[in-house]
Amino acid sequence: MEQQKYADLKKGERGAIISIAAYLCLSALKLLIGYSANSEALKADGLNNATDIVASVAVFIGLRLSQKPADKDHPYGHWKAETVASLVASFIMMAVGLQVLYGAVLSVFEGKQESPDMISAWTGLFSAAVMYLVYRYNKRLGEKINSQAVTAAAKDNLSDAWVSIGIAIGIIGSQFSLPWLDPAAAVIVGLLICKTAWDIFREASHHLTDGFDEEEIEAFKETALSLYGVKGVKEIKARNYGNNTVVDIVILVNSNLDIRDAHDISTKVETILMKKHEVYNVHVHVEPN
Repeated sequence: MEQQKYADLKKGERGAIISIAAYLCLSALKLLIGYSANSEALKADGLNNATDIVASVAVFIGLRLSQKPADKDHPYGHWKAETVASLVASFIMMAVGLQVLYGAVLSVFEGKQESPDMISAWTGLFSAAVMYLVYRYNKRLGEKINSQAVTAAAKDNLSDAWVSIGIAIGIIGSQFSLPWLDPAAAVIVGLLICKTAWDIFREASHHLTDGFDEEEIEAFKETALSLYGVKGVKEIKARNYGNNTVVDIVILVNSNLDIRDAHDISTKVETILMKKHEVYNVHVHVEPN
């Protein structure tokens, strides 16, 4: 199973590389068109994509570090590097989101007199189509390899697609004697960047502080109780190491059982949790009932 996990992380790198390539091209295009067509919203989105490059690089580095085997300093391996990468990405996105928001709000209050050229709207729609395709790829990949970092990247991709659509709408609207719609769209871009950053931060910090879904823990418990010989579950805990789930469970068995039979039951609990719920590792402690 461990070899498969490392192979999955390798596949995850591919998703990060595709995101980096897409953001490099789109960021350059949006900044170029944004300045030449006088569009505050498109310039803001270009800066957004520039930070997405840094965030995607952080995800790539995290995925690469997670593949390092266990050593003296990291006896449980380097799996959490993937989650740390998601956290770093959220900080970068939040910083730029606030910067874009600040600049856009200033533009709204200063009052913009000229509407941007329509080429900026077509650039926004083209970018939205590209990012939606990248989102679909990373979403499927993230689900397939159960990667927090790749899933976070996919959320960012989708957010960018919606942002680009919103920008195009704002620019088109500004053509009808409403030039303030362009900087207003830039404000919305800033807010969406901040929201995406917060969502990624909340999920990553939840995993790093060993938070875990209570419904999943209940499912693990029910599976263990369904096995013959398990009289009860005294305690069950779970945590994540990157995209790996580790479960600690204390089961109750008949006090008359000998050590070998009790060990066989604990092995069955371990096997079924790993098979049915794709748990990476299970620590089973047996107590007499």
